[in-house]
Amino acid sequence: MSLPIDIRVDPSAPLLSVRSLSVDFPQRFDAFQAVKSLSFDVHAGKTLAIVGESGSGKSVTSRAIMRLTDYSGGHISGGEAIFRSRTGPLDLLKANPERIRQIRGGEIAMIFQEPMTSLDPVFSIGDQITEAVLLHQRTSRAEANRIARDMLEKVRIPDADAMMKRYPHQLSGGMRQRVMIAMALSCRPQLLIADEPTTALDVTIQAQILNTIRELQRELGMAVIFITHDMGVVAEMADDVIVMRHGEKLEDAPVRALFSNPQHAYTQALLAAVPRLGSMSGKPAPNSETLEAERSGAKPPLLQVDGLTARFQAKKNIFGRTTHRVHAVEGISFEMSAGETLALVGESGSGKSTTGRMLQQIMQPSGGKIRFRGRDIAEMNEREKHSLLQKIQYIFQDPFAALDPRQRVGASIAEPMVVHQLLPTRAAIEARTNDLLDRVGLPRDYRTRFPHELSGGQRQRVCIARALASDPELIIADESVSALDVSIQAQILDLLLELQKERGLSYLFITHDMAVVEKISHRVAVMYLGQIVEIGTRQEIFENPQHPYTRKLLSAIPIPDPDRSIDTSLLTGAIPSPVRKIGDEPALVEYRRFSPSHFVAAEPQKLSAALP
Repeated sequence: MSLPIDIRVDPSAPLLSVRSLSVDFPQRFDAFQAVKSLSFDVHAGKTLAIVGESGSGKSVTSRAIMRLTDYSGGHISGGEAIFRSRTGPLDLLKANPERIRQIRGGEIAMIFQEPMTSLDPVFSIGDQITEAVLLHQRTSRAEANRIARDMLEKVRIPDADAMMKRYPHQLSGGMRQRVMIAMALSCRPQLLIADEPTTALDVTIQAQILNTIRELQRELGMAVIFITHDMGVVAEMADDVIVMRHGEKLEDAPVRALFSNPQHAYTQALLAAVPRLGSMSGKPAPNSETLEAERSGAKPPLLQVDGLTARFQAKKNIFGRTTHRVHAVEGISFEMSAGETLALVGESGSGKSTTGRMLQQIMQPSGGKIRFRGRDIAEMNEREKHSLLQKIQYIFQDPFAALDPRQRVGASIAEPMVVHQLLPTRAAIEARTNDLLDRVGLPRDYRTRFPHELSGGQRQRVCIARALASDPELIIADESVSALDVSIQAQILDLLLELQKERGLSYLFITHDMAVVEKISHRVAVMYLGQIVEIGTRQEIFENPQHPYTRKLLSAIPIPDPDRSIDTSLLTGAIPSPVRKIGDEPALVEYRRFSPSHFVAAEPQKLSAALP
């Protein structure tokens, strides 16, 4: 009989050893088993990736280790999780709440999937990071502030001093996620649990964050549990991989063995569903026939944007006068035809989401014109603007914040049909709701659930179903498939393409996933510091990129191949701040024409001098 390893004296023992972990969620008549007898080890300095489709139990596993399921209706029904704490071994599943509070943040840190719901809206960014440092490290407030600033700079947040004074709602989704990562790493934990930490980040920031995590691993011997659906990130980061489905472990293997010789049929299907950059090379754009049919008519473009600008107050003097402004979007112009997909790509904070919000009337532009079917939105009356909300739908980046926590899934999906009076009876609305749940791959009985009872990917599918409910003409999809695992992502992209072919739908696709952009888009616009630096067809941007920033975006994409690494030497340095003094207006770029549809910012060497 083998004796158990004493992790107190054996340095080769795992930092965390999970055995037969089971987690249940009580329901009305029975219990739903989210995790079923799961076992794994995590060693110091190593990275374990947990992959699987939405609802497979990945996030529940991480929350059970942190004992956060205690606060979300979950019940740990069995197993143990032995953690080699700095003060000795500890079973996390049986430790008292006070001891767990000391472990959380100090020795085990977690980066959550949805940053807006993880950050306190009433405290500044600086206060929230320094609070974590003061709580777990014996240091002065001045030293805690210095550590907070250093961590913000490490995750490439521009103007860290000013960022310390801002609040979560003032940041983009990617910026908020970087703040979460800085907070988690500020106390230099022994174990970092990262639940989709780079989902909201563009590829350049993602590469830098992955570098930061690797550097801290080398420096501190930190272990990482990486929960993700991005197989490119798995190939780049992981030492070992666990594949989960329906709460069970299907396969457990070193990363190279898993990619080169997957054993389980589900793992093989998962790898086959990964969108690969270059797979569309030389092929026509999807639904090209539909787009050409729309363009051949004498109709005006569906959407025309001319000189669109967005600026926000950033600083005031003692007299209350604005001295600095954030130049979020600066004089961008583009057109979209019915049945066309235009992808907006660029780094977090480049102005992509701000552009989408102005088109949806969530924000008022500081300047420029938006025309929908030839009509200037600013000249429409209130009734016409309300009607426009039905024709332009928005899929938000953070699905938890976009759904009413007190409203069941079915009511959320049905709401646009009720508000715009699209269907005559309750039975028709219920039938349409069931049909939409089928289309996005969710069981019909989910309509009675609340948002907190769904996984992140399932919540995002609810948001997609809600956007489709009002039969829109234009859908603004802000990172709409970033939170989805590859199998569901492929299903949703196919659904969007099918709906585009059926109804002539247009999509403004705001994303950082260049493989998705290549698969779904007709044209691509690359944004940097609020301006479009390159715009062209999908083939022109991917096969003949001209601007140095476009080339950097393409070079930073994680490749689902463990033997291929990304050259991150181009991705160092800080992003220039978009905050400028009043009167210090940024120069608008002039464009050089490479083809009838391919425009590139002229004199790119001037702009590239500021690139990180």
